[in-house]
Amino acid sequence: MGEKENVFVNNCDFAGVKPIMMDLPYPLVQVRERNPAYANLLSIDYCGAVSEMSAITQYINNESRISKDNCSLARTLLGIAMAEMMHLQKLGELIILLGGNVDFTAKFRDGRRKMWTPEYLKIPEQLRNMLLADIEAEKAAINQYEAHIKMIKDDCVNDVLRRIIKDEEYHIMLLRALLK
Repeated sequence: MGEKENVFVNNCDFAGVKPIMMDLPYPLVQVRERNPAYANLLSIDYCGAVSEMSAITQYINNESRISKDNCSLARTLLGIAMAEMMHLQKLGELIILLGGNVDFTAKFRDGRRKMWTPEYLKIPEQLRNMLLADIEAEKAAINQYEAHIKMIKDDCVNDVLRRIIKDEEYHIMLLRALLK
């Protein structure tokens, strides 16, 4: 028996996958003034339990687990993960401009600090449950962004957050379509 007979192969080709997001420009990443309290709020969006870091990791995990059997869906999840990576990057820029630090630690108003952990992820086995968990995570992100927009009195920061929300809403629409 030759060595090649015992090889398992994943033929899913990810060449050409692009971020899946609304076809709208992002506002400039800028802030009115340094504000460490705002940077701390954004650190939660960056790497808290409900965060871009969690979304990226959850999508990549799901994509990896289904790519052998469902390449088309895996490519879609990778495209969504790529959009979440862009969100993470924009949040990181805002945090730095606001005078904060990007160290994968969510900084809460009560002084608590919590480093990002994969314990935040939902990793169901069934494909339907993966998509449902992704939809719930997108909804939670939107709710958190909306709460932070109410707390942040910087139109430049809020414009970026509102633009990110548009992508998250688009992801929910797409994931719901995939459920059908």
